[in-house]
Amino acid sequence: MREKRTFNTEGPCLPREHYMINAMRRLGSEALSLIGEKKYFVIHAARQTGKTTFLLELANRINSGGEYYAVYCSLENAEMLTEPSAGIITIINSLHAEITGSGLPNADVFKKNIDTNDPYNALQQAIKNYCAVLDKPLVALFDEADCLSGQTLISFLRQLRNGYINRSRYPFFHSLALAGMRNIRDYSAEYRGASQTLGTASPFNIVASYMNLRNFTQDEIYELYAQHASDTGQSFDGGATELVWEQTQGQPWLVNAIARETVKAAGREDKTILTADMAAGAVKKIITSGGTHFDSLAARLGEERVRSVIEPVIIGKEAAISRNSDDYTYVKDIGLIRDDRGIIEPANPIYGDMIIMTLNRDAQDEIGHQQMLRQLPFYLSDKGELDINLLLIDFQHFWRENGAIWRKKYDYQEAAAQLVLQAFLQRVVNGGGRIIREMAAATGRADICVIFEGHKYPIELKIRRGKKTLAEGVAQTAGYIDTLGCDHGWLVLFDQREDLTWEEKLYQKTETIGGKTVFIFGC
Repeated sequence: MREKRTFNTEGPCLPREHYMINAMRRLGSEALSLIGEKKYFVIHAARQTGKTTFLLELANRINSGGEYYAVYCSLENAEMLTEPSAGIITIINSLHAEITGSGLPNADVFKKNIDTNDPYNALQQAIKNYCAVLDKPLVALFDEADCLSGQTLISFLRQLRNGYINRSRYPFFHSLALAGMRNIRDYSAEYRGASQTLGTASPFNIVASYMNLRNFTQDEIYELYAQHASDTGQSFDGGATELVWEQTQGQPWLVNAIARETVKAAGREDKTILTADMAAGAVKKIITSGGTHFDSLAARLGEERVRSVIEPVIIGKEAAISRNSDDYTYVKDIGLIRDDRGIIEPANPIYGDMIIMTLNRDAQDEIGHQQMLRQLPFYLSDKGELDINLLLIDFQHFWRENGAIWRKKYDYQEAAAQLVLQAFLQRVVNGGGRIIREMAAATGRADICVIFEGHKYPIELKIRRGKKTLAEGVAQTAGYIDTLGCDHGWLVLFDQREDLTWEEKLYQKTETIGGKTVFIFGC
């Protein structure tokens, strides 16, 4: 009897236990081609995108092919071991354990006759000794390569490079993959901070290819969810799958987490159709519940190199980001942003929400303590609609009294005004609505749409950059209103000039453009 499969959100996927997309499909042909050419290469992708699943499947494919041996080895055990005396010896032990556990021949040879008191050469010597007694070439697949740091990282890469360039003189790895969240080019940050640099012995010049493990396509999400339908008779309808694609952009952990939560809420044995509303409920629960997946990304937001990219995305300031910078590459590699439509934006809407909610976590709690924030019913009309004008008038008063204080509390100081307004709104709508955020570095603004009781309330946030900002903002808001199919919306314009009085900064007025009404609030 076949085991019941589940949507996996912990560890590598196993075909008998989990619904999964064939990992080799995502990068297999490229990797096998490089292995055939005896190349050393890098595979990088954001956290929990399937790197380990892919490497394990690749090792199985190679070993079953009969032309090479393959060994998978995670370097995670050597994390934080910056000195080679501990780090390199740990790597040797991990590699030996994997060779033994994989059933490769002559495993006892690997650690024989090596000098563990010389960690700067011991790994290279162990690999030479072992490859010399094999009857087929050996391929190494190193996972979590970016866990290494300090002199351990430098020594590890140097020994791989020395073995590579001397392969004509003695046996060494036939081919090798380094896999991690960061591209190996970002490891250079480790060297710059180290007392010893790699100099001319840089391992970068032996890497033939840098490959990214892509997300699922929309069709692959359909295929993954169809496996559940085939096993249980419980299917996701087209609307649910479409919503998952829009919210995740195919990020594998999110795709599986939403499905898992949706099935859990519905009951696995229930044969009902799983709808878009059910999937939306799962999205909301995943975001509010948090967990290690979001925690690991949220922790990155405190890094200065991340702030230098994410803050311009929040406020729509594309000119502040250089696509040639190490910071941009780093933030893209760890999976916080995407740039596949010609604009730099959060990698998916769920991550966009995670970014704002993480940065606003303290603000949402403290705003209620600093000021007696009126409760949701106060902002409802007789028809049960939100009175956004009244809400924004209250925010103007709040911002006048607390703006200077809150700017100092945020590391993201240029985005502080927009972040505080979103925290203010979030506290109000949490009782029965939600906020949809659209952020992109090229727009010069941030668009948010408050959804409450089936009604949409488009609000555009903009920072004054010059005399033309107001006119641009009105036109952009009218376009956003039209996109959402509404007839009116709101523009909140923050003026950060210090020589203006609050009487000059705070105002309300209304303009009509293209038949759309724009309510303007100066702050």
